[in-house]
Amino acid sequence: MALKRQNTMMATFSMASMTDVIFLLLIFFMVTSTFVFPTALEVNLPQSSKQTALKPTTRVYIDKHGAIYATADESEPVEMDMDSLLAFLGNQAAKPDGGEEYIAVYADEEVTYGALVKVLDLGAQNNLKMVLATKPAPTSARPRK
Repeated sequence: MALKRQNTMMATFSMASMTDVIFLLLIFFMVTSTFVFPTALEVNLPQSSKQTALKPTTRVYIDKHGAIYATADESEPVEMDMDSLLAFLGNQAAKPDGGEEYIAVYADEEVTYGALVKVLDLGAQNNLKMVLATKPAPTSARPRK
């Protein structure tokens, strides 16, 4: 007595659920990629051939009009004059070091060299390590090795 199966096996595979998962992942990565840029001020940075992998928590911004803003720990930047910036940097120097602490300086490319040196000098007076932020130069403009 030959018994036949009631259910037949389908040789096709439904990709509908797989495409739903792919689209959900695509939307997730598109939404989270907007969180990569923490700067709150639009600063047109100069270009350089090298980039640093440092992630400083303290940031100082100088816009093209010479206004100085400072922020610590991802908070909103606050406009400061040179005296209040000196006190702010002094507070950053007084914090206990859990390692090497760097302060990033974001200066617009139209900022005069003198204004930038004044800010960097305030950091040097407080024995702070300051890093000048730049954007990477295009590969055509980089020096050849």
